[in-house]
Amino acid sequence: MPTSTEWIAHYRENARFQRVDWGLTPDITPDKLRIIQRSLQAWQLGETSDGKNLIRAAGKYAAKTDDPAYVRAIELFIKEEQKHGGNLGRYLDKIGVPRVQKDWGDTLFRKVRYFNTNMEMWTLPVIVVESTAQVFYQALKDATGCPLLRQICTDILIDEAYHITFQVERMSTIYQTKSPTGRALRRPLYRYFFWAVATLVWVAHRRLFKAGGNTFEGYCRKMHYKYHKTLGRVTKQTTGSLNSHKPDVCVPIYASPFCAPPFPPGPSAISAGSTRTTTS
Repeated sequence: MPTSTEWIAHYRENARFQRVDWGLTPDITPDKLRIIQRSLQAWQLGETSDGKNLIRAAGKYAAKTDDPAYVRAIELFIKEEQKHGGNLGRYLDKIGVPRVQKDWGDTLFRKVRYFNTNMEMWTLPVIVVESTAQVFYQALKDATGCPLLRQICTDILIDEAYHITFQVERMSTIYQTKSPTGRALRRPLYRYFFWAVATLVWVAHRRLFKAGGNTFEGYCRKMHYKYHKTLGRVTKQTTGSLNSHKPDVCVPIYASPFCAPPFPPGPSAISAGSTRTTTS
């Protein structure tokens, strides 16, 4: 499993790549915009957290585990999430749609996190939300023919694949420190939480999911796959079994100099508008 220092190197390397051509003019019909607008606004807001509480939790965890570099890795992870919010916001600005300041889903998620300084309870919802995000952004990408929006979505999907790997590795480390009884209690709790959140996300954004070609049954199949690639993998693993884990993404990528197996290679500058990422 890569160290926090290696993850820092990954995030710094990834920041070098510009996958969105902002010289493109948005091309979206009013009918398609009506379908995606509310969901686009909500997810843009959700990607803009300052991450202060997460950084505080990471600091406590890093001190406890003698891994000071982990805090910087979390800061760079947050910075990538903020980049997503910035890009989505810039797109909203270009098409003349206001950014929202409140959304019930974002408010609920922030309230749950606000007083939490336990790294396990931070990592769990992040894994679940980012798993749903992979399906969401693929649906958003497929719901319109707008090349600019497709590039933004592809950039996010590439980043999210590595984010999930980063978080799953940490959850694995945390899970392995628990007693056999503690692990047995967590297995159903992780599963129920995953499906509760996944169901809420479908209910809130079903119009967009359907516009992107998803039925509820199809969405559940994708989320079933996501569960077994993330929390299911964590709870069924033996020590060291995550060493072969690769990001759940199918895009052209080139190995970065700092990478060595099993650490995932760094992303390339790609023609994102024509590249499809895997969500099923």
